[in-house]
Order: sequence, then structure tokens, then C-alpha cells
Amino acid sequence: MPLSENYYKRLKPILKDIIKEFGTPFHIYDEKGIRENVRNLEKNFSSFPDYKEFFAVKALPNFQIMKILFEENLGFDCSSIPEVALAKKVGAKKDDIMFSSNNTTIEEFKYALDNEAILNLDDISLIEKLPKIPNTISFRYNPGAKRDGNFIIGKPTEAKFGVSDDKIVDAYKKAKELGVKKFGVHTMLASNELNETYIFDTFKMLIDIAKRVEDEIGIKFEFINMGGGVGIPYKPEEKKFNIEKLASDIKKVSSLFKKARGYIPSIFFELGRYITGPYGALVTQVINKKEIYKTYIGVDACMSDLMRPGIYKAYHHITVLNKEKETQKQIVDVVGSLCENNDKFAIDRKLPIIEIGDTIIIHDTGAHGHAMGFNYNGRLRPKELLLKEAGTVKLIRREENINDYFATQIF
Repeated sequence: MPLSENYYKRLKPILKDIIKEFGTPFHIYDEKGIRENVRNLEKNFSSFPDYKEFFAVKALPNFQIMKILFEENLGFDCSSIPEVALAKKVGAKKDDIMFSSNNTTIEEFKYALDNEAILNLDDISLIEKLPKIPNTISFRYNPGAKRDGNFIIGKPTEAKFGVSDDKIVDAYKKAKELGVKKFGVHTMLASNELNETYIFDTFKMLIDIAKRVEDEIGIKFEFINMGGGVGIPYKPEEKKFNIEKLASDIKKVSSLFKKARGYIPSIFFELGRYITGPYGALVTQVINKKEIYKTYIGVDACMSDLMRPGIYKAYHHITVLNKEKETQKQIVDVVGSLCENNDKFAIDRKLPIIEIGDTIIIHDTGAHGHAMGFNYNGRLRPKELLLKEAGTVKLIRREENINDYFATQIF
């Protein structure tokens, strides 16, 4: 089962009571699973000097979730002023924020610098736009034709992100000449990658960049930022990412680097999906059943609550509550109510016989679920709940109402 099995076992017996109290639809997250997952990451990378995970705020920008992560000593990867402001509200201080933006305005740079964020620059031209020169700078590296990406981000040569290979040394040289004292290097070439070898090869690529820049202009790197991209198994047949193997392989290469260079850069990650993805679910109820050329199961959630299937054709596993063991199946599309034909959570999915009133659990919505919501057709984004470690459930974001929808309009 893609959704954390332990989470589902704790959620299922109380789900009807939760629905009765809060109504549907809602995203619900698992505090226990998130904390345990973060601690497992720490255990695997604790041997690296000053290892730090900067949670990708774009994955799940909820104050209560970020507070949990901050309590577990995570920093935050931000790409906008509101994300930095949210991290500050949680308690983030100097060096707790990595500002990894692109197509950035001077106003955004000023806000990030005023809040002591580490700047991760997306292009050499942005150095000249900085309101002031910070002590530390990182650059996002784009290897171009030297590497392949994947479906979500695409080929590096066609990606809008990063400094090209032919300009990377010049970028650090220019930063050094302007007075920058400390340096990092960053990349992110793929999204939701389950192949440990691909992520490990990315680390080796960044190690090679560190060697190349040091040899050419004499700077030593404070950190290597692996970015995000580590995936989760959305489909039942997919394997779980082997984080233990990745940590072991990185440690071996780091040891060789230290032997040759006399130091090891810190290891940073900007994971989002890997940390919270399997510990979130979208719970929705069946409100209509339509039989035409196909069978359509209409639920009270729609693509504005979870747009990944609509824009990426992404697979999210679906469970029909209390019908998990039924053998009789039917091929259906599970759909929302938007006036768009891609408003579908599942297409031609084999599920138990579904009736109006059934509860449907859409798995693995703990990252890039609620965060990607929108208001097309006047649809209002749903509430978010937290299953606490003690077994209680807490409202951590109310659902939008019509006053929210009208709040920015001028009448």
C-alpha cells in the first residue's frame, strides 16, 4: 500500500468519527509518521559534519506541520517572500532558511537577505542584482547535456533552472571577487526519483564541480546541497527509495574527497515529498454515480484540492473505506466537479463496487496536494487536519469560505 501502512492502520478505525466531526473533503496528515521519517533521515546522515535538511516549503506550507519539522531541527527551503515569512513565523533564524528562487526580483532578494537566508542563486546575472553582497552564496548548477532529467522537470537543456556548465566557474569567480567568503553548490535535476543510483550520481557530479571550482579559483565549499527529487512509491508495485544505501554510498565518496582535499563539505537536502508525502491523505465522499459511455464516480473533492493527476497524469492510489477486501471490481473514473475534463483523480481504475455515500481515501497527498490548490470555478480549498501522536485530531487549516473568495475583489 503506498500510504504509510502504520498510518492507515491508525487512521481507518477513527475515520468515520473524523468525517462526522469535520465533514469532507479534507487532507489529513500523520504527526507520528512525519517525525519518525525525519528521525530516520537524521540517523542515516548524522555522521556527516553539519548535515541539515531544509524542508521544501512548497510541498506543504502549513504552519503546524512546519512547526513539527522545526522541532525536529529542520530548516526551510523557500522560494518566495510569503514562504520566508512563514518560516520566520515558525521560528527560523539565521541559516535556517535556504532561499532557492528563480526569475527573482530585487525585492525578494532584499527580503531574503534582511531575514538572513542563505542565497542559492539561479543564474550568474543575478549577482549584480543583489542589494548587498552576503557572506555566503550558493549557485544552482545545470549540467545541460551531461545529464538526463525525468518527466516532471524534463531534460536539463530544456529546464529554466540553474547556471550552465560553461558559466559555473565564472559565477564563483565573480562572487569571490565581490567579497563572498563562503560557498555552496546546489542542483535538482529530477523530481520524484526512486532510483538511488541517479541521486548518488548527482552527488558525485556536485563533488566533481567542487573539485573543479577549487582547482581553478582556489575556493573550498562549505556545503553540497543535493536539493530535492527523492521520490516516494505512489503505486503499490513501486519500491521504496533506499535512503540507507544512498547515505552509505555518499559516505564512501565523501571519505575519498576528505583524503584528497583534507575536508568534507556539509551535506544539505531540500526534501519535501519524501518527508511528508506518504503521511497525508485526501478524504472525500461519493456524491454521484454516472453511467454513460463509462462509469463515473463523482466525489465532493475536485482537482483544485489535488491537481497532480490532472496536470501530470500522476497516479495516486485509492482505497474505498471498508471495501478493501471485496473481490468484485468495476472499472471507473473518479472525478470532481470542475468544468474541465482532466478533473479526474483516477482513469479506468479497477475499484470495488462503489455507491453514493462511500468514503474514498486518496493516498500520498502529504506533499504538493493542498499546496497546489486553486479557485477555478469558484471552488474553495479544503480544510487540513493533523492526526496527533496521541491519536487525537486537530484542525490545522480551516476550509475557505465565500468571504475568502471575495476578499481581494473590489466591489
